Amino acid sequence: MAKTAELIIDGKSYTFPIVVGSEGEQGIDISNLLESTGTVTLDFGYKNTGATKSAITFLDGDKGILRYRGYSIEDLADKSSFLEVSYLLIFGDLPSPEQLTKFTTDIKNHTMVHEDIKKILDGFPSTSHPMGVLASLFCAQTAFYPEALDPNRAAEGVYLSMIRSLAKMPTFAAWAFKNAVGHPVNYPDNSLDYCSRFLKMMFALPAEDFEIDPVVSSALDKLLILHADHEQNCSTSTVRIVGSSKASIYSSISAGINALWGPLHGGANQEVILMLEQIKKDGGDTDKWINKAKDKNDPFRLMGFGHRVYKNFDPRAKIIKKAADDVLEKLGVNDPTLEIARKLEEVALRDPYFIERKLYPNVDFYSGIIYRALGIPVDMFTVMFAIGRLPGWIAQWKELRENKEPIGRPRQIYTGANFRPYVALDKR
Repeated sequence: MAKTAELIIDGKSYTFPIVVGSEGEQGIDISNLLESTGTVTLDFGYKNTGATKSAITFLDGDKGILRYRGYSIEDLADKSSFLEVSYLLIFGDLPSPEQLTKFTTDIKNHTMVHEDIKKILDGFPSTSHPMGVLASLFCAQTAFYPEALDPNRAAEGVYLSMIRSLAKMPTFAAWAFKNAVGHPVNYPDNSLDYCSRFLKMMFALPAEDFEIDPVVSSALDKLLILHADHEQNCSTSTVRIVGSSKASIYSSISAGINALWGPLHGGANQEVILMLEQIKKDGGDTDKWINKAKDKNDPFRLMGFGHRVYKNFDPRAKIIKKAADDVLEKLGVNDPTLEIARKLEEVALRDPYFIERKLYPNVDFYSGIIYRALGIPVDMFTVMFAIGRLPGWIAQWKELRENKEPIGRPRQIYTGANFRPYVALDKR
């Protein structure tokens, strides 16, 4: 017998079906609530509202579980690659060797961007935030590929748009960085893999033989996998609600980039480095700042510890901790800020206060450390996040389109003034 939920309003009973997900999650289907009862639900921030059914990512914050299409994040980070994970998220299954080769080759064939993009880039002052530049360049693809605006575009055209998105995002990101530092841009070197190609565009100087360290490239690949999707978060929900109007993939993902830009969403690893810089500027006394974090009357909070979703531990943190250790060891970075990070990590992993409250270092803590060690400026951290999240955004946009979901239209409870007669200006 199907489960139902009963809602009683003014003594009248209404019944709504309960939908059960493949992992046992339950949701009350209130799609007909307004029609049936004349009322709506009020859920600030949509914290308790499921706006869609999705087969892409499963997340259980209480148990520390994250799976893409049923595969554990631990297995994927250990055994897979970012492009293979991208294929998995977008198309639903792991690719065969032939499918992955074609997918990788197709991406390599579209890494170049139209030269007129440089004219747009040149219009941004070097003081422009790289996320603003990235969102603008990404959305500009609608001008260069106007066929993407067709909501009824054939599957082959949609595939090409997804390939172009994955191929050009690192180019746009690297160019946003080059604009910020006032350097000439680099073009993609398609003899390299995805991450190595991006690193070369970021850091190579003209006429320079640039060597890619495999430890660094591997760490970046893992970081991108860990950020590839994370269920219906702020930026992903933004991509879906913009896409629900049948907007193009480029404008939908550009909206997601802007949502990610907000400090409450994509800026957590940036906040980690700013915190470490603050501690260093104060003299580097980690004990003092640990005690401040423990003092409930002190507004200071340790950034990069604990997680609003993962109530036990962040499964991604365990994976990226080793990559962070490998990068620091290989590069031999001598940075007082990163030494402070190591001391904070040691305390958090052994201090009963942090252990009891499950305030373990999270993925943002370690990703910030890696980016700092690589010499990536703080303003670029969220751009790196966006590169990783791109396949998830694409998969979510594609799923929404294939499911023919309706346009998003949240409701509200009006709390403004009641009807007021207009008074002419000369009589007020």
